[in-house]
Amino acid sequence: MNIGDVLKPGGRGVIGTASKAGVVNMAVYAVPHVVDDNTIAWGMTDGRTWNNVRENPNASYTYFATGEGFHGTRLTLSLSRTEDSGEMLAKIRQRTAATSPGNPQEVKHVAYFKVVETRPLV
Repeated sequence: MNIGDVLKPGGRGVIGTASKAGVVNMAVYAVPHVVDDNTIAWGMTDGRTWNNVRENPNASYTYFATGEGFHGTRLTLSLSRTEDSGEMLAKIRQRTAATSPGNPQEVKHVAYFKVVETRPLV
């Protein structure tokens, strides 16, 4: 499956993470940046999701495509690396400024995830 064909702009999703102690956090996240067929990336603030992925590299993302019905996918993810500066962070901040009411400068990190598994939404 080509992950770029599934994760279309305009959709939204929920990322699920857990701390080292197993405390779960769910957060609404935009469509990630598709790096390649096996890698996606998000910008992150200094919040629970960022703290959790640093403690526990396993995460999941449920993506809901725009339109009628239940279209999308479920991704099982594993954190592969992070960055606190660079081209991808600048790109994410620019996209945040154009599409989100939040302050793009609060996005301080980029988290890259390997897509371990994809499953249908329903």
